[in-house]
Amino acid sequence: MQQTLKTLMLTAGLLASPLIAANTDAQTQALYQQHCASCHGSDRLGGMGPALLPDNLSRLKKDQAEDAIRNGRPATQMLGFADTLDAESITALAEYIYQPPAQEPVWGKSEITDSHLLPHPAGSLPDKPAYEADMMNLFLVVEIGDHHVTLLDGDSMEPIHRFASRYALHGGPKYSPDGRYVYFGSRDGWITKYDLYNLKVVAEIRAGINMRNIAVSADGEHVMAANYLPHTLVLFDAKDLNLLEIIPVENGAEESSRVSAVYTAPPRNSFIAALKDIPEAWEITVENDKAKVRRMQTDTWLDDFFFDPGYQHLIGAARDGKHGLVINMDTGKTTADLPLPGMPHLGSGITWDYQGTRVMATPHFRTGAVSIIDMDTWEVIKTLETAGPGFFMRSHENSRYAWVDVFFGPNKDKVHVIDKQTLEIVKTLQPAPGKVAAHVEFDRYGKKLLLSIWDDEGAVIVYDADTLKEEKRIPMNKPSGKYNVWNKINYEEGTSH
Repeated sequence: MQQTLKTLMLTAGLLASPLIAANTDAQTQALYQQHCASCHGSDRLGGMGPALLPDNLSRLKKDQAEDAIRNGRPATQMLGFADTLDAESITALAEYIYQPPAQEPVWGKSEITDSHLLPHPAGSLPDKPAYEADMMNLFLVVEIGDHHVTLLDGDSMEPIHRFASRYALHGGPKYSPDGRYVYFGSRDGWITKYDLYNLKVVAEIRAGINMRNIAVSADGEHVMAANYLPHTLVLFDAKDLNLLEIIPVENGAEESSRVSAVYTAPPRNSFIAALKDIPEAWEITVENDKAKVRRMQTDTWLDDFFFDPGYQHLIGAARDGKHGLVINMDTGKTTADLPLPGMPHLGSGITWDYQGTRVMATPHFRTGAVSIIDMDTWEVIKTLETAGPGFFMRSHENSRYAWVDVFFGPNKDKVHVIDKQTLEIVKTLQPAPGKVAAHVEFDRYGKKLLLSIWDDEGAVIVYDADTLKEEKRIPMNKPSGKYNVWNKINYEEGTSH
């Protein structure tokens, strides 16, 4: 028997009351508590299921939320309520979860430590891999369609294992320096440490309510989380994810800020944080498990960062989407202003050697272009026209080519291949007409590469990096990012860090 808002109101004696409209929200809350709270938390902060707050649901449209409530989500514990709730109630619940809570939720020390899970403490699992493979040439493929991760052998290009992830992984997994462990960060604030030798979760902890990404220190000793909600950076011991410190993100006037992202700067033995609401960039060093913050004032708000290979300069995209700033990391001073119209996606930028100088290249979110910049003079030496705005750009030191997608707009099913020495597009691929083709990752040698078809009935396509010929397709459920162990731990010039 379907349960309706009318049924609940009759039970409560409210049907004839002038307070019907005022109490509609209360009845929807009652439906939520009855049917949703056990998995998603009575305060919508999440539990077994993800948090149901507006910022956490930014990737999910309301009609998709209604469909999930009605029909459930495949390969998850989310069951459908089509036989339990009528259409009006389902719509009301979908509207409700997109409303901000009456009071800003709290996620502090006690909430973080209470969330700590330790299924396999450090030292409790064997120190040898449970399978045969080149452990440096493994890929992790994040499948956002059903929230799973596939471990792929980079030599045979065959799946080794597939396991469930937390909801909405974000910002890319990060590896320990030896490649044995991988750390995932979810939009809901969960950090998961996973043992690639034994294919088991080692530890988990929830760092925040809405988290942007995580970073692992160059020595592998610490993990730092960047939060939108609350406005904090959170430091953990990488060994078992024990909480070390919560760093409030505020300026001298006690104005707080969301954290756009946190990065590792290996040569500097530090973390770098990009702030969303304060015109500052932070460098954080850790000594004796305590964080020390160095503030760098910027001329404007910076939304995205890129670093030169030696981490001597930080390149940030200005909020206005028209230019970028180059900041000397030692002095904290702005040394150059880059004309970059169209909101560059600097987090996806790459570098390579070109005619005796180091150049960087970045796609743009709002215009069909790739900007190529001389990193000695900080001048834009070429703006390469593409078939539309792009999201990801990738290459490899051993490859002649760079790949860039056309993620936004009508040509989202196309991918450009750029010759890094002529700075020209030499080939445009359309591997699955009508479906988004995006995000390339090379194997450790730069001989093969993987390209995603972002569709529920999608695939990872294997290409020969020299001939640009397709070799095989591996079916997957909306595969997004692919992350090669060797490339990530060695900060390969052609991939994101």
